[in-house]
Amino acid sequence: HRSYGGAPSTIAALELLGRRARAVGLPDIDVGDLSGPRGGPLRGGHVSHQRGLDADVWLDVTPPHPVLPVAARDALDPPSLVRRDGRDIDPARWSPAAATLLKLATGLPGVDRVLVNPAIKRQLCRSVTGDRSWLRLIRPWWGHSAHFHISFQCPPGQPECQQLPPPPPGDGCDATLQWWFTQLDAPPAPPSKPKPPPPLPAACRAIMAAP
Repeated sequence: HRSYGGAPSTIAALELLGRRARAVGLPDIDVGDLSGPRGGPLRGGHVSHQRGLDADVWLDVTPPHPVLPVAARDALDPPSLVRRDGRDIDPARWSPAAATLLKLATGLPGVDRVLVNPAIKRQLCRSVTGDRSWLRLIRPWWGHSAHFHISFQCPPGQPECQQLPPPPPGDGCDATLQWWFTQLDAPPAPPSKPKPPPPLPAACRAIMAAP
C-alpha cells in the first residue's frame, strides 16, 4: 500500500502543486509514496521516505486523471518516460508538459531538490530555454523514470532534522551529468550484502512505539 503520511508543510506544498498544475492546464497530480503515518522505515526499502519530508509524484501528465478509490490508487503503475536502455527519454511518451510540472515542483516553498532519471535531466538540459536557474534543483538519480521525488528542507524549529548539503551551483548540465551515462557501460558491480538501516533517533523510536 502507498504511504501518505507527511509533515504538514509537505502536505500543504503538494496541495499547492496540484493547484498550480491545474492553473496552467495540467491534469490533477497523482502522488505516490510520502512517509508512514509516524515516519520511520517503509516496506520496500524506501530509505529516504522516513521523515515526512519526501514525496513521489507521477510524471504522467496525460489527461484525464479521474479521482480513484484508494485500492485503485495503490495499483497505479504509470509508464516510464525513459528508453529501455536508459540513455534517453522515450519520445513517444515524453511531453513538454512534464517539464512544466517539474519546474512547478522546484518552485514550491521549502523544496530542497527534485530527483529525476538522468535521461530526463538530460532532456531538460537540451530543451529548457530562457530561465534555467531552476534546473539546479533537478538532480539525476537512478530509477525515477516514471515519477519524480521531491525532497523538502527541514522545517524550522526541528534541530534534530538533518538537512542535506545544498545542490552545487550551476544548472547541472555538465560533465557530472555525463557520469551517470558512463556508468551504464561499466561492468556490473558484484552483489554486496545489504547494510542494516541506521538506528532511529530516540525521539523517533518513542513515537513509533507509542499506542
